[in-house]
Amino acid sequence: MKPTSSPKTYRVKSFGCQMNVYDGERMAEMLGEQGILPAPEGEEADLVVLNTCHIREKAAEKVYSDIGRLTKAGRKVGKEPLIAVAGCVAQAEGEEIMKRSPAVSMVVGPQAYHRLPEMLGRAVKGERSTDTDMPAIAKFAALPERRRTNPASFLTVQEGCDKFCTYCVVPYTRGAEISRPYSDLVTEAKKLVDAGAKEITLLGQNVSAWSGEDERGHKVGLAGLIRDLARIDGLARIRYTTSHPADMDDDLIAAHGEIEKLMPFLHLPVQAGSDRVLRAMNRSHTAESYLRLLERFRTARPDLALSGDFIVGFPGETDAEFEETLALVGEVKYAQAFSFKYSPRPGTPAATMDGQVAKEVMDERLQRLQTALNRDQLAFNEASLGRTCEVLVERNGKLAGQWLGKSPWLQSVWFEGDAVIGDLVRAELVEAGPNSLAGKLRETVTA
Repeated sequence: MKPTSSPKTYRVKSFGCQMNVYDGERMAEMLGEQGILPAPEGEEADLVVLNTCHIREKAAEKVYSDIGRLTKAGRKVGKEPLIAVAGCVAQAEGEEIMKRSPAVSMVVGPQAYHRLPEMLGRAVKGERSTDTDMPAIAKFAALPERRRTNPASFLTVQEGCDKFCTYCVVPYTRGAEISRPYSDLVTEAKKLVDAGAKEITLLGQNVSAWSGEDERGHKVGLAGLIRDLARIDGLARIRYTTSHPADMDDDLIAAHGEIEKLMPFLHLPVQAGSDRVLRAMNRSHTAESYLRLLERFRTARPDLALSGDFIVGFPGETDAEFEETLALVGEVKYAQAFSFKYSPRPGTPAATMDGQVAKEVMDERLQRLQTALNRDQLAFNEASLGRTCEVLVERNGKLAGQWLGKSPWLQSVWFEGDAVIGDLVRAELVEAGPNSLAGKLRETVTA
């Protein structure tokens, strides 16, 4: 690399999970602290951060494709951007990215991105660097205070996972389970609210495993943290994701029926409906224990909307075992869910298991599963018609005077009328589609 001038503009492109969105926001804040501005829409940035996800198939190849596109676009305007690869692909690939892509200046893992400004200083001098260290919690202490936010904001409370599901790379790219300190989370949540957040989603690879000590020195779990955050003036809504069935305790179940600010929505991945497949995945639950757990949540909060994750075509999955997944879906009736074909992740036990399922079989199973999930999502939306509920306005719609926001059940709702981003309004749900609902504005609750 040749020395270059300090970048004046940046763009952070985040892929994958909500935690990556949070990490992307924090990296943007760090760059802003260095006096670097977001690149105007439609203009090439001086610095591009690719904040990557390693969960899906060919994740690394997509990164290399993006690097090539950025390099080509830079040459057209006479200046190639500085490129940083961050996130889970950076953690997994490390120096290999540097070898394959001379255009990349920095490779930084998800536990080390607080050192991005230091790495940028070296890149400006013409030095390339890789940092995939995994310190337990150091990055959060090094991040700047929250000064800007969205009406619906994310707050990472827990990182890493100790479950070692046989298909998953998270323990290898994000490390062991760690919980951020209680006091840090309360402080950051208050900063988010001061900056305009009305809703906060607590994030973690296994968020329900969070634990800490409150200001009185008492040990608390996620439910205790939620109860204390609910006391923050100006915070109207709390959500959390993603959980593991093994870590859902009695207090968290009770919280759904007792804390008004905790929204009636639960994302709880099951992955499959076959107990044999679940054992092969190293999931600690059975289909029956999962269903009974959902029953307890619904007893605590009868209007709870349920969401889940599914993998079809896991090695060895038979037609009969896939039918068990469809049966579980039929019993739960999810309000929404995510479903994917199994894709081998290098270094995970499942990647070398016997019985890899043919692509065409996975394609057919995924289509059938998604048909069932879409059916139930539409049915849930249609059952919401006639309700008048609060909607948090998050952005403009496609048409003038149109607004988009989320219901308490995390449904996308659009409506027309007098509102601004950040308003909580009451809207009657009058029309349902598979992915969104139309609302009729009744009144503004808060501005």
